[in-house]
Amino acid sequence: MKTVCLIGKPNTGKSSLFNRLVGEEKSIILDMPGITRDRIYGTVTYQNKTFHLIDTGGLEFGEENFQKDILAQASYAIDEADLILFVVDGKTELNQSDYMIKKMLHKSQKEVIVVVNKIDNQQKEEEIYRFYELGFEKILPVSAAHKLGLKPLLEEITKELPSEEQEEEDICKFCFIGRPNVGKSSLVNAVLNKERAIVSEVAGTTRDATDTKLIYHKEKFIMIDTAGMRKKGKIYESIEKYSLLRSLKAIERSDVCVLVIDAKEGIIEHDKHIAGMAINSGKALVIAVNKWDTIEDPSKSIKEWQEKIKYEFQFAPYAKVVFLSAKTKKRVSSLMPEIIDAYNNHKKEVPTSLLNHIIHEATFLHESPMFRGKRLKIYFVKQEATKPPKFVFSVNDKGLIHFSYERYLENQLRKNIDLTGTPIILKFKNKEE
Repeated sequence: MKTVCLIGKPNTGKSSLFNRLVGEEKSIILDMPGITRDRIYGTVTYQNKTFHLIDTGGLEFGEENFQKDILAQASYAIDEADLILFVVDGKTELNQSDYMIKKMLHKSQKEVIVVVNKIDNQQKEEEIYRFYELGFEKILPVSAAHKLGLKPLLEEITKELPSEEQEEEDICKFCFIGRPNVGKSSLVNAVLNKERAIVSEVAGTTRDATDTKLIYHKEKFIMIDTAGMRKKGKIYESIEKYSLLRSLKAIERSDVCVLVIDAKEGIIEHDKHIAGMAINSGKALVIAVNKWDTIEDPSKSIKEWQEKIKYEFQFAPYAKVVFLSAKTKKRVSSLMPEIIDAYNNHKKEVPTSLLNHIIHEATFLHESPMFRGKRLKIYFVKQEATKPPKFVFSVNDKGLIHFSYERYLENQLRKNIDLTGTPIILKFKNKEE
């Protein structure tokens, strides 16, 4: 998927433009508890064409040149992007910061569109001419505040994108996610049985998300390795924010996410946050407890770990758990079957007749509680989507749904249908909708 980066000095309206392009109803991947509240990464869809959008901090050139971390952030964002939107302020003159950014962008040799923001009126074309001195061919005026000029900008960004990306859509894509140094790259190598990724004891070695094609039992798969994720407060380098972005992009591109946990260190809160990101993105989940060779009494510890995972990951009781060692390759062979099961359940289609039979039996055994003299009635259930499975309930009044009864219905579906490894979505609609 194409990646577009917004770059410019402070107060040019980059964030406003970002929000306009992403839209209020679009999911912003970094806007979630436990990671960061910075809105710096989103997905934009325009006329059935989709691209990633990255916002960056304002770059300001001072007496001592760019601050080291800001320069690292900018350089990494530029390197990440296929297209750069150089946002300038249409109401002020170009200054030293603009010229410094111009120099960086010319050096990158990336495609650049100069976006002249804060153009509120239909100004004459010659008034935009002064920005051609930056040396870029494409210059487009917009007003993020007044939603002007966004359509031409979106058309320019998406003009060469395919309407739908069909590339290898039937191939299972899976990625390894987790904190730095839990052994994700070693696990990639163990699965491949070849040294294809750089393995290091230094946390954060893997800066990029890389794809590897593999054949397993005559079936094709795509394995995505990702950079380790650090929790908020430990992202010391700006560059690591963009490593995190690549991990989040890998989650989005995957069907199944394998959460790698360090058996030596145990489960920490951030492991749960990372699992939550995969689930919130609607991805299937497998938990791999790595470094099992460091455990003194594996047979005894495995029961303790199973209970611990059941308690800590109550929000994902359907996730399968594998205990293995990437270093010794012990039990690594048990991973792929679980990934395949999770993938098959993730794309599972359930017959409508079976769905309605299960729900009819469930409501007969346990009616919903009365609320203000009314009781929920379920008329019909159908599956609306896969990846993950989405079930739509036609009811008398969706306001009568209590979270405990919704959980009961989900449990009944899982009891009768193998949906191990995948989240499912239950949606309730009034009969007349």
